[in-house]
Amino acid sequence: MKQKYIIIWVLSLIVINISGRNIEANNFENDIKSEKDTAIVLQKPTTANDDYKFRFGGYGEIVASWKDYGLNRWNGQTTGSTRDHHATIALPRFIMAFDYKFSKRWALSAEVEFEGGGTGTEYEIEVGSGSENGEYETETETGGEVALEQFHLTYLAHPSFNVRMGHMIVPVGITNTHHEPIYFFGTRRPEGETTILPSTWHETGIEFFGKFGKGLAKFDYEAMIIAGANPNGFDKYNWIKKGKQNYFEADNFTRPAYVGRLNWHGVDGLRVGTSLYYCGDAGRNADKLNTYKGFGNISLLIWSADAQYINRWVEARANIITGRVSHADDISWVNRIYSKDSPYNRTPNVAKRALTYSCELGLNVKNIFNCSKNFPNIIPFAHYEYYNPQEKGEKSTSAMDDRCQVSLWTMGLNWRPLPNLVVKADYTTRQIGTRKIFGTSNAGYNSENEFSIGVAYIGWFIKHNGEKVRCVDYERLNQQVNELRREVEILKAKNAKK
Repeated sequence: MKQKYIIIWVLSLIVINISGRNIEANNFENDIKSEKDTAIVLQKPTTANDDYKFRFGGYGEIVASWKDYGLNRWNGQTTGSTRDHHATIALPRFIMAFDYKFSKRWALSAEVEFEGGGTGTEYEIEVGSGSENGEYETETETGGEVALEQFHLTYLAHPSFNVRMGHMIVPVGITNTHHEPIYFFGTRRPEGETTILPSTWHETGIEFFGKFGKGLAKFDYEAMIIAGANPNGFDKYNWIKKGKQNYFEADNFTRPAYVGRLNWHGVDGLRVGTSLYYCGDAGRNADKLNTYKGFGNISLLIWSADAQYINRWVEARANIITGRVSHADDISWVNRIYSKDSPYNRTPNVAKRALTYSCELGLNVKNIFNCSKNFPNIIPFAHYEYYNPQEKGEKSTSAMDDRCQVSLWTMGLNWRPLPNLVVKADYTTRQIGTRKIFGTSNAGYNSENEFSIGVAYIGWFIKHNGEKVRCVDYERLNQQVNELRREVEILKAKNAKK
């Protein structure tokens, strides 16, 4: 009888363990179902009451496109891009993210981005090496890029005032602030922002953030001191985008940049925000500190405003970004004669001012027509944007290239089978050399058209509250069960003889 009780006890342990695993699976499903927002966002810790000790997640995208234009709009043709049908497929980015809370007040967060398949190119400036002193040395690897997009330590002091230190996202523009694929309809991030600004823009420094107010006067803010821009990277095609540092092991912090962002949340579903970036003398952040000496302070000012409204029926967004660079012609002259071994384009002329604005509207068919519960969440959308990295030169004699001026429409569908998974399809047409919302270029440049499909996901995959987890040695348990079974067979044989 004693042996039977042992067998029953062991089998009960196995059943309890299996049941526990099923309960964990059900809890995971309930966590997903309980998400209030349409998107599951990789929010960093903002309150001391977040109910986790460790969490791991990320997001990723895959996009295929069919295009009717050539690869080089600036190839000498008077019509811009040549007519050339081709297709591409890519993994634009794959992000792994984790948060760990040392305590209720201290949290560590990190994101690693694999872009275009990973790896990349490393640049160094040789210092103190005789004839090579000050020369560029390049180590090239295959593929795209691996970047530490975020790595910072957060101290949660109070909802209205908190501190973050490390490598952080620069909250200029709507796409940098909310760059996850659920937050834009197209298969790719908006072109205007990603043309004139780094995306995703991340720099090292310190940030103060928090929220205040209630009711109609509800706000949140961010204020940052970070490594400033480097004019070595300013160019004709991308304005200040490649002036983002991180080419080298250490960033120049001689002239930091100051960033501020303020968002208003006074109406449910509505967010209105504005941001400002200022670096008083970006020239002092050049690779070689004397590169722009004698030209005065090279100041960089960027301003943005954006709005987003989401409810059961509608998703709408709008955005504008503009800015000003001083001594743009001097930057162009210096960069034109800069070392050909440098990682920069060296393409004049750098514009004094760049501009982009956009708007988009999506309608949730399921909720508008009050369809059944099983009807899919399908959102048709339309997106318009204008951008020009050469909106205005410093002087009337500064040549600006009309081919940088783009007016585009994108129309398509988003299908969201799950809150954290989206399938996208869209058609984009670009009109080159014009700011007309409708119509073609006055200069006679060819339009650029493409059809794309994509899949994207986002979410926290693992959350743990820090409680101790009991581990079961299944192999040893199985051996014990087999031994007990053999003992039972022996007892049965003895009883049969009696």
